[in-house]
Amino acid sequence: MPSLLLHSCCAPCSSYVLEYLSRYFRITVYYYNPNITNLEEYTKRSSEQMRLITEMPARYPVRFMAGHYQPMEFLKMAKGLEDIPEGGERCFRCYEMRLRSTAELCRQEGFDYFTTTLTISPMKNAQKLNEIGEQLAREYNVSWLNSDFKKKNGYKRSIELSGEYGLYRQNYCGCIFSERDRVRQEQQKEKEREALQKGETEG
Repeated sequence: MPSLLLHSCCAPCSSYVLEYLSRYFRITVYYYNPNITNLEEYTKRSSEQMRLITEMPARYPVRFMAGHYQPMEFLKMAKGLEDIPEGGERCFRCYEMRLRSTAELCRQEGFDYFTTTLTISPMKNAQKLNEIGEQLAREYNVSWLNSDFKKKNGYKRSIELSGEYGLYRQNYCGCIFSERDRVRQEQQKEKEREALQKGETEG
């Protein structure tokens, strides 16, 4: 069985990916997410990832490795891009930051392949992630596993597995900019609901 270094952003996103890929690879989950700038949030997601690995059956045991927690490195990278909408250049640089660390570890430890769970999210650009992965594979002389795990009901299955294992499901990617944008979206929705209710009452 070939070995795979799987970068994971969180337990829910890794659930279906582990279920699917453990039939074909000996997997090591690599938890490296400096974009999660809140330490409590970072620790909670890491703990959930480790719990899932211990509870979820797999053809071969899944290993866990944690990268260094480097939120200041992420914030330095994001300087000047704070107001770029989610899904833009700031996110692309964040993808590259996390995948570069994964590619480096893949080469150092001699894994056959590396990839990421990020492509399971409807909020993430799978095409861009694969472009970055392939570029880093050439740079580090390692093999990238091309993926779009949200396809073929992968995202739907991850939601089912999250419920089955009682996983904590966050509502933002982890960075302070994403959290800020989600708060703004919720506030806007609340204003719209209040305006609608007021209109119905006056009518």
